[in-house]
Amino acid sequence: MINQFQILAKLSLYAFMVSSLTNCQISPTQQVLPELTFQHLKTLNLNVAKIEINHFYNQTLKAPYVDHLFHTPPAVALDRWAKDRLRSIGTKNYARFTINKASVIETKLNIPKGIMSIFTKDQSERFDATLEAKLEIFDDSGRRMGFAKAHAIRSMTLSEDSSINQRNQAWFNLTEELVRDINIELEKNILKYLSRWIV
Repeated sequence: MINQFQILAKLSLYAFMVSSLTNCQISPTQQVLPELTFQHLKTLNLNVAKIEINHFYNQTLKAPYVDHLFHTPPAVALDRWAKDRLRSIGTKNYARFTINKASVIETKLNIPKGIMSIFTKDQSERFDATLEAKLEIFDDSGRRMGFAKAHAIRSMTLSEDSSINQRNQAWFNLTEELVRDINIELEKNILKYLSRWIV
């Protein structure tokens, strides 16, 4: 005879199976975002013996900063930019590429309340991203002989009903646009102010 405990055990098992199937159905598809690279761009060949990459900017890892939550944080993207685009082909002197700032700050926006808010989807967050970097040329004694710097700023907002995948895609797009902007500015200033070291 099936006792009460066995009945409860079977009911619990059925409930778990239904719950598992439901969770499998509603779980969002795992999102795969591409890696940001710059190997398709022409390299900037510098007449120096080596290139150092200096991360002056340290991620804060707490609110309101959110860049550490990105699939590709701006600092990582800019580090990749330097490794892909800068080349040392000289025998003396050295270059130093410094990432001074690579932050993204989140600001919560006021969402209208009331009966009308039921029928609208408002922007709930704004993200302000900043990149700052400089490239310096030093002689072997450590005396700076020239430098070029650049900065880029981008902002975006997200709707209150954005999914996790939509948020991650928007963050990726923000980083991509930000690095594209600073790429243009850096290349222009390097060619202008460090032309004597460009080969």
